[in-house]
Amino acid sequence: MKDPWSFENEAHKKGYTRIAGVDEAGRGPLAGPVVSAAVVLPGNADLPGVDDSKKLTPKKRDALFESIYEQAIGIGIGIIDPVEIDRINILQASLLSMLVSVENLEPAPDYLLIDGPFGIKSFLPQTPIKHGDSLSISIAAASIVAKVTRDRLMERYDQEFPAFGFAKHKGYGTKAHREAISLNGPCSIHRFSFRGVGDSPLEAS
Repeated sequence: MKDPWSFENEAHKKGYTRIAGVDEAGRGPLAGPVVSAAVVLPGNADLPGVDDSKKLTPKKRDALFESIYEQAIGIGIGIIDPVEIDRINILQASLLSMLVSVENLEPAPDYLLIDGPFGIKSFLPQTPIKHGDSLSISIAAASIVAKVTRDRLMERYDQEFPAFGFAKHKGYGTKAHREAISLNGPCSIHRFSFRGVGDSPLEAS
């Protein structure tokens, strides 16, 4: 990142003190929830290597996840399940999960930096930032927390639904995952509105 604190510093200059970065993980998978995190970092946070979670190895993400939880002023998590994703669509579910993560954040933030082009339905002042997870340290921290939280949920689902290999692909549409859906039919955490899931002839219990 060029200056990972630039957006936070701009908000501080306007008088805001608790600036939360907000990001989601899991828009693309065929199964599992969409998970968001809202993270407020102190100005002296020491998080070398923090970046967009997609650019990091699982080992690096796990290490930074622990460091973020140790240093953050507050962290909120928002989880929207596949039933709701199918009901309102994945974009709306992603924005809703971001809102829930902000509402679960204690102490409450007074300004939001949101990854992507869309704001959320919050009364709080906010700035949407395209590619924010590569531009803002708070959003990058949120992307890591959201990604690791979701991956760990999918590893739990792997124990419940071992036929699908969720621990390996985390619900994304890999060849092995699509073959498992074709063979077994989708299970209860699949997103039936997604192509390759709802048109499957079977449904696993």
